[in-house]
Amino acid sequence: MIRFALPADAAAISDLYAPHVLTGTASFETEAPDTAEMAARLARVQGKGWPWLVWDAGDILLGYAYAAQFRDRAAYRATCENSIYVAAPAARQGIGRALLTALFDAARAAGFREMIAVIGDGGGNHASVGLHGSCGFVQAGHLTNVGQKFGRRLDIIYMQRSL
Repeated sequence: MIRFALPADAAAISDLYAPHVLTGTASFETEAPDTAEMAARLARVQGKGWPWLVWDAGDILLGYAYAAQFRDRAAYRATCENSIYVAAPAARQGIGRALLTALFDAARAAGFREMIAVIGDGGGNHASVGLHGSCGFVQAGHLTNVGQKFGRRLDIIYMQRSL
């Protein structure tokens, strides 16, 4: 069920991500990227040799996770930031945990040694904080009022895990 993403998955990834952008505060994007933009993001990540995984249920993608270098400077080359999204109907069924666990191995194979989660917290993104905490992440920082979406000021929680 978990596999590396393919270029043909871009539309499904875009469709899965759009509700998170349009109705939630986990993502600080305010406009959902279209298929072309998601294809470009996928190509950029995979072109660097970094992992992008999907949960493929056969007829639909129920989640995705990827890791990309945390910052562009060379000194960060062994530190990645993860991104993980699960389709709302599939939430709390273990898909996020399975994707994140698989991402650890794939990120390690790509040369990463530390993983950072940057979690948008618009009133308590408890599911993501809980998922990351249960997978060995510890809180490494909390920035207040750094984002604004839906007329609200939003925080970011940083969590970190050694790979």
